[in-house]
Amino acid sequence: MHTDTIANRTFAEIEIGEKVSLTRTLKPLDIQLFATVTGDLNPTHLDEKFAREHHTPLVGHSMWVASLLSGLFGCQLPGPGTVFAAQSFRYLRPVYLNDTLTLTAEAREKRLETRTVLFACAAINQRGETVMEATIEVVAPAEKIIAPRPEMAAMAVQTHDKFNRLIDYCAPLPDIVTAVAHPCDESSLTAAVDAAEASLILPILIGPADKIRAAADKYQLDIRRFEIVDVPHSHAAAAKAVELVRNGQAEVLMKGSLHTDELMHEAMRADTGIRTERRVSHVFCMDVPSYHKLLLITDAAINIYPALDDKRDICQNAIDLAKILGIEKPKVAILSAVETISVKIASTTDAASLCKMADRGQITGGLLDGPLAMDNAISKVAAEIKGIKSEVAGDADILLAPDLEAGNILAKQLTFMAQADAAGIVLGARAPIILTSRADNVRTRMASCAVAVLIAHTRRGSR
Repeated sequence: MHTDTIANRTFAEIEIGEKVSLTRTLKPLDIQLFATVTGDLNPTHLDEKFAREHHTPLVGHSMWVASLLSGLFGCQLPGPGTVFAAQSFRYLRPVYLNDTLTLTAEAREKRLETRTVLFACAAINQRGETVMEATIEVVAPAEKIIAPRPEMAAMAVQTHDKFNRLIDYCAPLPDIVTAVAHPCDESSLTAAVDAAEASLILPILIGPADKIRAAADKYQLDIRRFEIVDVPHSHAAAAKAVELVRNGQAEVLMKGSLHTDELMHEAMRADTGIRTERRVSHVFCMDVPSYHKLLLITDAAINIYPALDDKRDICQNAIDLAKILGIEKPKVAILSAVETISVKIASTTDAASLCKMADRGQITGGLLDGPLAMDNAISKVAAEIKGIKSEVAGDADILLAPDLEAGNILAKQLTFMAQADAAGIVLGARAPIILTSRADNVRTRMASCAVAVLIAHTRRGSR
């Protein structure tokens, strides 16, 4: 059979004893796709934590094994035009992740009056064990069919396992005292309560006490065990929250229902703030389902048009965070519109300077390359087509944007067009600053808190 076509065996052509087979390895994507299509979300198939707690490896859906026969009969024997008439299955043992199965179907009986063919089927794993036996009856086609082989649709499973693993990792760590500035609406107060219930933070709620309690009552949130610091308005809440962090009474600062500028103004005050000698910058930690690892984007919220020295600090802040997140040698792609240096595009010359700064030890701990366009920063194929030889290209951990506009647009494109989750954190101050948005889902808020918790614990160890 030509690879571009698909053909059948008619009822008249099929012989008793005729066999076909296929081999398939059970991969995580198979489990996820089958669960999505069928709605079978049994944690024995999907939840690694559940499996560990019950001392069992992840197992595949039994019906996934049976479903492979559909492709065997529909494409091989009898092939196009086949109609299933009856089926009977017996499952003998589980199929584990990464098991390789060989499925066979052998014609055992033909019934002329109904054009029915009875097949004996079996699925055998790589250990020679039979995992399934089946008897399948199909109505075989009467006419020969040779048709173009249809193109399979491209599919992607939108999972956020990167954030889930991060949150699970942080949950056993001691709770971090967190000053929450003005949590007076559903989004911000829920974020603080949820993070506390997940054993990530111990919040101090700072703002008008009556408003905080009214919000808790309205949205049925239990805040009785949390300390409330009563101040008259959002500006006072920002100042008090920064004061608690500055005095060491809290290790993390968290934005509530006030504007980011209002909180950052207090944090950056020279006399009473928590600034350091390093430039403050923002990092989006992105869980992009279609990308193979966690992706950091900086700066998308603080520095509007950063100068070269600012970009050095922005880059160093992101590298330091990536190392805290367990990335031993973070790969930094310095973004521009092109991958060649041009004096007409300032971001390309900045990228070249930053790479040389890394060579001279002015930026440490990471592997830098740039300028890189977005395509060759995240796609090895795109980099190879353009002849770019780089350890960073196609495998970036950090995307350093040329300015806030580009970084913000990129992060929001990934969030709203690629179903990414974006946890936000401000770095470079005496303490991490959690910036949550009203548009964030629960998982994103949790991930923002988890990142801050990791930073705080790392700083405890370095004192």
